[in-house]
Amino acid sequence: MNVRSRIVSVLSALMLAAAAPRAAAHQDATVAAGITFGRDATYRLDLVLDSEHLPPLPPPTAGSGLLAHVEGMTPGLETRFGPFVRVFLERGALSFDGRRVRPESAKIVAEGDADSAPNLRLLGTVPTGSKAFTFSSGFDAGTFVLRLAAPGADEPVRQWLKGNETSRPFPLDSRVVPESRAAVVRGYFVMGFRHILPDGVDHILFVLGLFLLSPRLKPLLVQVTSFTAAHTLALALAALGFVSLPPRVVEPLIALSIVYVALENVVTPRLTPWRPAVVFGFGLLHGMGFAGALREAGLPRPEIAAALLSFNAGVEGGQLAVILAAFVVLALPFRARPWYRSRIVVAGSLLIAAVGLFWLVQRILSPA
Repeated sequence: MNVRSRIVSVLSALMLAAAAPRAAAHQDATVAAGITFGRDATYRLDLVLDSEHLPPLPPPTAGSGLLAHVEGMTPGLETRFGPFVRVFLERGALSFDGRRVRPESAKIVAEGDADSAPNLRLLGTVPTGSKAFTFSSGFDAGTFVLRLAAPGADEPVRQWLKGNETSRPFPLDSRVVPESRAAVVRGYFVMGFRHILPDGVDHILFVLGLFLLSPRLKPLLVQVTSFTAAHTLALALAALGFVSLPPRVVEPLIALSIVYVALENVVTPRLTPWRPAVVFGFGLLHGMGFAGALREAGLPRPEIAAALLSFNAGVEGGQLAVILAAFVVLALPFRARPWYRSRIVVAGSLLIAAVGLFWLVQRILSPA
């Protein structure tokens, strides 16, 4: 393959990945589900209906009529979440001692502020004599974080489930056994990595914008260090509840950050004195975005530090993977060529800026 063909192939792949709809970028992201068992032999399952983190739907089945029994399912909510709710009610399984049960009621509830995603809440009674509970989502794809809480337990148990995987049996006659530190570290690291690869196309484009400024190592290290320090700080503060910005503010500004770094790459071929400060400011916004995933999954109180550090390490691992791939595919073979800036840096940056501008308009105009 000649040089021109390789460049066209790389830019085409970048265009296809970047132009994917925002929902598709997050289609395999983590969906939060939590079940609480009461002292009165009842259970309550809350499934967060976040349009950015719902898995792809399996083929629909016709005529189930289940949505008619979901209290609070307005026409607007049915348009946004109806297919997901129907499939979950049809194929998901809440089981006690291996026997699937049907909830006694289902309704849509809104908790928190106006920017919070609604919940699908299922209520029911624990069958007499039950010893253990299991859960499966009914979806062939996606990742689910399941929180299980029993009466008297200090902390819920968290399990990470892939697709339609059945959860480990949760004992109903004993206190919750806290997760080991190793399990917390492993689970939150994977969650952080997946928030970049493959789920975070917007974050990937921002990192590529930093990479494209210059083929030299120093400008990249300065920018990445500034970005890492900022999003680490914002992630910790937001996840612990010290600061908060609504998604309708954070998401458009993240898109704006992509546009800015890409256009500055076109204007100047070198690291300007103000670029690290600007990248730091944008890093604070991206940290707020990362914190959204942690708020959905929750933080285990005994291992808050381990969970935060592991999630952040996963994010860093995802970013480094993006930079390494870009270096191997673009910089290593082409950076010494006289046309590297015009054909790769400028062309790639303009493409990234166009996608960022599209997202900016989309996120401003889209309903919260």
